[in-house]
Amino acid sequence: MLSDGKYAAWFRTPRGQGTGLVDLVDGRISGRDSFFTYGGSYQVHEQGFTAVLTVKRHTEGNPSVFGPDEVEVNLTGKCSGAMATCSGTAREVPDVRFECTLIYSQEGALPADAKSAVVKLNPDKLPKGLDSRSRSRSRAPFAPG
Repeated sequence: MLSDGKYAAWFRTPRGQGTGLVDLVDGRISGRDSFFTYGGSYQVHEQGFTAVLTVKRHTEGNPSVFGPDEVEVNLTGKCSGAMATCSGTAREVPDVRFECTLIYSQEGALPADAKSAVVKLNPDKLPKGLDSRSRSRSRAPFAPG
């Protein structure tokens, strides 16, 4: 099931690819990347979903993966755990197929079975050989002249 939260998005069309950040909350989509903002709505249906996504340029720069700087995209997708995939086309360029992968990235949320290790620092294993001459040489560019 598609969960509310923050997602990293990787998207592509035959014209290019990109990444962004997307928030899905209570059926609403909001997000952005370096050049575009995203908005819209979605509906969840068991393991699948449908969405209407609007994309609008906010900063000059890289070209859109669609061509036009403003589009409305109709999407259908499916969910599998922390990932969702979807595809569709923009009304403005129906011959350009859009594909997207969403990866759940809610801050602080770790799977229950996630393992982490505590690594102790052992100073005896750090590289040796920095004598006073090499240390003073590394500061030399900042010394008055």
